Amino acid sequence: MVRDGYIYGLSLLAVAIVLAWATGHWAWSIAPVLLAVFFLWFFRDPERTIPSGPGLIVSPGDGLVTETAAINTPAGPRQRISIFLSVFDVHVNRSPIAGVLTSVRYQKGRYLNAMNPASADQNEQNIATVRGEGGEAGESGGANGNIEVTFKQIAGLLARRIVFNCNEGDTLARGQRVGLIKFGSRVDVLLPAEAILRVKVGQRVKGGSSVLAAMPEGGRS
Repeated sequence: MVRDGYIYGLSLLAVAIVLAWATGHWAWSIAPVLLAVFFLWFFRDPERTIPSGPGLIVSPGDGLVTETAAINTPAGPRQRISIFLSVFDVHVNRSPIAGVLTSVRYQKGRYLNAMNPASADQNEQNIATVRGEGGEAGESGGANGNIEVTFKQIAGLLARRIVFNCNEGDTLARGQRVGLIKFGSRVDVLLPAEAILRVKVGQRVKGGSSVLAAMPEGGRS
């Protein structure tokens, strides 16, 4: 479980005890106890089986795939996969590939509904880029060459805090925990244009274990 779950959960349980003691009626403690249970459940952090193999790109979060699109960026053509995380999904985020974290940029912004396409550019977000070779950190001359994947942690209508626990220059493993977004939110993943998608709109994915795409043999970003 994420530390925040214990902070919220235990604090609310303490409130429930104080209310029951101060009022002499246990009924006053029902609401904070239910909220405590919800927060303990919401901040769950289950173990995941991380797929192995060069060139695989896994989902950085749990949720529903709402868009797959070819886009143009200053760095050239890319593919974008958008994943919507409801309050019922696990909100721990993971690295989509193994490699070096080459860039981390936090952007202040609005709190539009995460289902709104404009949220990808206008909402509060953290943008991280990981560069790896052959899909595995430390692997040189891999069949799939260098790949670069950018993922955005985008705050939603309810979210007010994005957590990212890594720094530029860190070496990440595929599926490694890197942070979380509190409450409803969205994750966008920017893939190389030649990546072969393995998901489609309407499909549910799990962070670290669901393969979003794979690089073709000999492909480079």
